[in-house]
Amino acid sequence: MTTSPSSRFMKCLQYAAHQHRDQRRKDPPQTPYVNHVINVSTILAVEACIEDEAVLMAGLLHDVVEDTDATFADVEQLFGGDVCGLVREVTDDKSLEKQERKRLQIANAAKTSPRAKLIKLADKLDNLRDLLVNTPQGWTEERRELYFVWAKQVVDNLRGTNANLELKLDEIFRQRGLL
Repeated sequence: MTTSPSSRFMKCLQYAAHQHRDQRRKDPPQTPYVNHVINVSTILAVEACIEDEAVLMAGLLHDVVEDTDATFADVEQLFGGDVCGLVREVTDDKSLEKQERKRLQIANAAKTSPRAKLIKLADKLDNLRDLLVNTPQGWTEERRELYFVWAKQVVDNLRGTNANLELKLDEIFRQRGLL
């Protein structure tokens, strides 16, 4: 029996929800973290008009190796090499210091595949939308502002990937006086 695309996607959604089940965002209401990965996949499908199921699934899984006990081997076994490869491209190496990871996101953004760039753009868009209305717990206003500046540097190296997402990101950068 073959698995239909929609059931594969739903299994992926369920897996992401299970892996992130105990995590919370750092926003004041401490929303469930899984909302973020669902938002990223939804942004890809609805706002970027992406129909590539592997990209949509990788959107759901983009933080699963970085932030849970899931491994690339788990992702590959469950969802295949294509999805795993995309997740690998967008996963930071947590063994590195935070500032180095941020520097590498800027430096490596232009080198990633077009499909991975879509996930990065959607991830940044969701994070920035949240930062427009919430300052994460423990963050100063300066740290919040520096995130917008850093995110723009990453996005600038992803340009030419998806006009819809880039326009929405540019609206945010314009609001923050970065354009």
